[in-house]
This record gives sequence, C-alpha cells and structure tokens, in this order.
Amino acid sequence: MRSALIVIDMLNDFVDGSLGNPAAKEIVAPIATLVGQARETDEWVVVYANDAHLASDVELRVFPPHAMAGTPGAAVVGELEPHAHDVVVPKRFYSAFTETELEEQLGSHGVGRLVLVGQHTDCCVRHTSYDAFVRGFELVVCPEATTVFGPGSSEPVSDRQARALEYLRTYYGARLEALAAVA
Repeated sequence: MRSALIVIDMLNDFVDGSLGNPAAKEIVAPIATLVGQARETDEWVVVYANDAHLASDVELRVFPPHAMAGTPGAAVVGELEPHAHDVVVPKRFYSAFTETELEEQLGSHGVGRLVLVGQHTDCCVRHTSYDAFVRGFELVVCPEATTVFGPGSSEPVSDRQARALEYLRTYYGARLEALAAVA
C-alpha cells in the first residue's frame, strides 16, 4: 500500500494574498520537509489539492474572490512548487474529493493511506478528511504541518487548531502524527 502526501491549499492567496493567513507561513517549512522526503521514495505520491475557483462557485458567496483559476493567487507558494511527477488536483469546493479526479488518481497509484497537510484544519482539511474516511482511506494528519484559518476570529489560533485536530481524531479516526513520525 502506498501513501499520498496531500498538500491542501498552500496557495499565494491563502498565505499572503486576498485571504492571507499569517499562521500559514509557519507550516511552509514543515510541509517542504515532508514533500522532499516523500519525493525520495516510490512508496509515496505527492498530491497538491488546490482551490481553482470560477466566478460561479458557491464558496464565493461566503468568501471574497480568492484562488481564481489561472491567476497568480491560485498558484502554490514558491517554496512548495509542484514538480512534474506530482499530482495536481484543482478543486472548487472545500473537500479535495468533491467533483475532482482525486479518488481516481489515488486508485491509479495504489494509495491506501493519506497524510494531510496544509490549510485549513477547520475547513478544507476537515472536509477532505471526512471524504477520505467514508472512502475507507487510512488517515493521518500532521499537526505541525496544518493550520486553521487565522483571520476573522479573536480566539487564539492554537486553541482553534487543537479543537480542529481533536475533531478529526475523534470523528474520522485520524492519527495525529508528528513530522518526524510521518517522515
């Protein structure tokens, strides 16, 4: 069984752009470490699940325009740029599975375990976790390489992150593994 490192929404608009999240800057280096290690072995597939919105997307009723398909804001931050052999899955909904080719890609690579990193633990990571759970994937989340959406709440990011991670562990059976254990 192969593993897939799923890098979720580490995009310009979510780090420094229209929905910039200061907490995201802290997870770039840990994600880069995991991506580098995953690329060194045939046992891993690196997958980028990236918002690539169209003007008609329902999410834009809740959030201002961000990560619009084909714009610089929808590009992965430079430090984590995908390589030619990585899988890139554009998404238009919170979950990386909804109306995408993710499940087919994972099947074609013989993936049974998903390691989720990126943004946002309380939204896109959460919804992707649910869809992975109902599809029977073994699920791992790396707390050091995920974060919640910081702006818009006065509650500390660390408290919201702890609650989001506990939710994934409790309801989806996600194993919370430190960076060193995942690698």
